[in-house]
Amino acid sequence: MKSQRNLYELFSPQLFGLCMKYSRNKAEAEDNLQDAFICILDKVSQFKHKGSFEGWMKRICINTCLAKYRKQQLFALVDEENIEDHRVEEYHEEIPLDFLLGCVQDLPNRYRLVFNLYVLDGYAHQEVADMLGITEGTSKSNLARARAILKTKVEAYQKQIREVGP
Repeated sequence: MKSQRNLYELFSPQLFGLCMKYSRNKAEAEDNLQDAFICILDKVSQFKHKGSFEGWMKRICINTCLAKYRKQQLFALVDEENIEDHRVEEYHEEIPLDFLLGCVQDLPNRYRLVFNLYVLDGYAHQEVADMLGITEGTSKSNLARARAILKTKVEAYQKQIREVGP
């Protein structure tokens, strides 16, 4: 029990941050963290000492968060031929990190998950598709839609800042 508590105290802050990326709010992230630690403690004997223990725990944490969304069937199939890629231009104005994180967390679940996996965690579209049980085209489409939403929010923020002034 003491070792479990030490493990939790050592890694829960970092894993909670990871859960926040894949959760809509703090309460959901706390639930996901608890579920992930239950799984980690239950399967610790299955760790094969290939790679880092921390990386193994992160993978369980991500999979725990994603399993909830897979069950909800949030993803719609799309026609891969009609995917429009929205590129976000570089902005020279400083945008507060809290604002950007809030924008990402406000994305619809399916867009947020794909955005986080592809952009923030560096998975390829095929890997994202495999993790979420969707097609590669759906992954690309959801990323494009997430970028379009984020671009709109950032542009609105910048317009507001220019109108109000520094």
